Amino acid sequence: MTTIISCTNRQGSNSLKLSEYYKKQILAKGAEAEIFSLMDLPDNFINTDLYGKRSEAFQSIQNKISATSKFIFIAPEYNGSFPGILKLFIDACTFPDSFFGKKVALVGLSTGKYGNVRGIEHLTGICHYINLHVLPLRIHIPSIGKEFNENGDLFLEDTVKFVDQQITNFLEF
Repeated sequence: MTTIISCTNRQGSNSLKLSEYYKKQILAKGAEAEIFSLMDLPDNFINTDLYGKRSEAFQSIQNKISATSKFIFIAPEYNGSFPGILKLFIDACTFPDSFFGKKVALVGLSTGKYGNVRGIEHLTGICHYINLHVLPLRIHIPSIGKEFNENGDLFLEDTVKFVDQQITNFLEF
C-alpha cells in the first residue's frame, strides 16, 4: 500500500489537490493508494503524542503509517523549506518502526519559481536519517497555481510527463 501524505494542514491546499492527482494516476496504473492529509491530525497532538505519549486519536494514524510500505510526500514550500507540521508529524510517529526500511518518493511544489528545491533537500536528509529509501527522481513543481486544469488535473506537458515517470519508477521501486 502507498500512502500519499499531503504535507500541510492548510485548508484548500495545492498539496492536497496534487495528492489527489497522484492517487488517481496510481489507481489508473492498477496499484493501491490512499491519501493522508495533515489536516486530519488531532488538534492537540503536540500535547498528546510527542515524547513517547500516544493518544487514541493518533493511534489510528500510527496504525496506518505502520501498515504502509511506500510513501509519497507532497511538500509545499514554507519559508524556504517544508511545513513545520510535517516535521512534528514525523516526530510524533513511532521511531524507528514507522519509516525504517520503507520507500518514499518526494514531490516539492511552490507558488514561486523553484518548486521547493531547498525544502525537498531538507526533507531528503530527514528521510535518510529515519532510514527511508528515497526514490532518486524527485519532482519540483513551481508556479503550482498554473499547473491544474478546471478538473483538478495537471495538464502542462512536461509536468505530466515527469510526474508519470516518477509514478512509474516508484511503483517499480
